[in-house]
Amino acid sequence: MVDIVANAVLNALTIIGVLALIGLGLTISFGLMNITNLAHGEFVTVGAFTVYFVQSLGGSFWLGLAFAPLTAAVAGILLEWLVLRHLYERPAAVILATLGASLVIQQGLEFLFGHGAKPVSAPFAGTVDLGFTTYPAHRILVIAVSLVALAGVHLVMRRTGFGLDMRTVIQNRDMAEAVGINTRRTFAVAFAFGAALAGLAGALIAPMTSVLPQMGVGYLANAFFVVIVGGAGSVGGVLAGSSFIGGLTTFFNYQLDPSLSQALVLLAAIVMVRLRPYGIVAIRGRQS
Repeated sequence: MVDIVANAVLNALTIIGVLALIGLGLTISFGLMNITNLAHGEFVTVGAFTVYFVQSLGGSFWLGLAFAPLTAAVAGILLEWLVLRHLYERPAAVILATLGASLVIQQGLEFLFGHGAKPVSAPFAGTVDLGFTTYPAHRILVIAVSLVALAGVHLVMRRTGFGLDMRTVIQNRDMAEAVGINTRRTFAVAFAFGAALAGLAGALIAPMTSVLPQMGVGYLANAFFVVIVGGAGSVGGVLAGSSFIGGLTTFFNYQLDPSLSQALVLLAAIVMVRLRPYGIVAIRGRQS
């Protein structure tokens, strides 16, 4: 019994960590920039394919893990510079543009790497004896890296000038511009930062899933659940949302068919949004 409960908790922590990284990137665009980025899932895909590409050239997983956030950040910079910066005042156009960008990235990866799932080797094989249970070594790595990355993001948001600028823009963009913050530059850097987090998540999950050009679509849907349920625009909201979605997903997956499990998680998310329209952790300035 202890072994089952421990594995369930660790599985939940794995899902929560991955969803939090992806959700943080999305909440930056959704909460800070007020745009709906339907290409965010492709940053996850780019991160996973970066690890695959590095390993196909004889490199290690660790080298791929280091390059994945950088590659995704470059993709984010290009998307923001070529497309989004021209459409900030047109939310409907952003949706269509990012949907088109998503399809272009998928087709581009398919053209470069071909059809079929790509193999990615985990840096650690087998399981680790934790005393109370045994658990796959790579999943422990995912949990550890996610925790370190989330702590790093929290420090960036709370202890740096860039983080202060981001929080100011989230609270009131007009006031931020009035006090001299370059909101356009803040948008560009924040968007690339969010893309890098998604790329890191993609690299971490690559050995655990099928690396396909379309793999980001499923993660995009869950990331939106996380941001909307938790509350857009804050690290605390993302952690709350990812805990809610990840915990329920783990619980239902143990009991039910995955399709029914996903449907029940969506239903629970709808109920939570009805009860907490601004999210579990709502930013004060956004409640009014």
